[in-house]
Amino acid sequence: MRELVERSIEDGHVVRHAPARKSGRRVTVNLAESPLSWLRARGLVDARQFDAGERLRADYETAALGPRVTMRWDAAPAAPRRGRAHDRPDPTTAQIAAKRRFDAAVAAAGPGLADILWRVICAGETVPVAEKALGWPVRAGRLVLTLALDRVAAHYGMR
Repeated sequence: MRELVERSIEDGHVVRHAPARKSGRRVTVNLAESPLSWLRARGLVDARQFDAGERLRADYETAALGPRVTMRWDAAPAAPRRGRAHDRPDPTTAQIAAKRRFDAAVAAAGPGLADILWRVICAGETVPVAEKALGWPVRAGRLVLTLALDRVAAHYGMR
């Protein structure tokens, strides 16, 4: 999915709400693209790091889903055949398992790396915004993020 908007560039940073000017640099931004996808598309993270980040985000999103509190209107599940287990786990069980996987992966990244990992991968902040929020120097965030993604990939057993 593409959600393209045009933004102004000031002092090397993309500005959301810039005054309308006739001159100056402008860039088209895809709002539907995650910061991790943006880094991958520009070759700033490798495939292993990207896959680790996507897996971490999937665990985060699954763990963040709340239990159902409304009526389910889909058909009742068919009775299981003898000798065959259910294909899908209970949503609550899946949520708990995803929370455990997420917590273990963040713990494997370490306390100094977990902040940037959560901000960029889970919260969807861009690296410069995360750097500023954490009080880090410019361009330090990408280096720290790649180290965190390497640790998460090793935790998940990715090669």
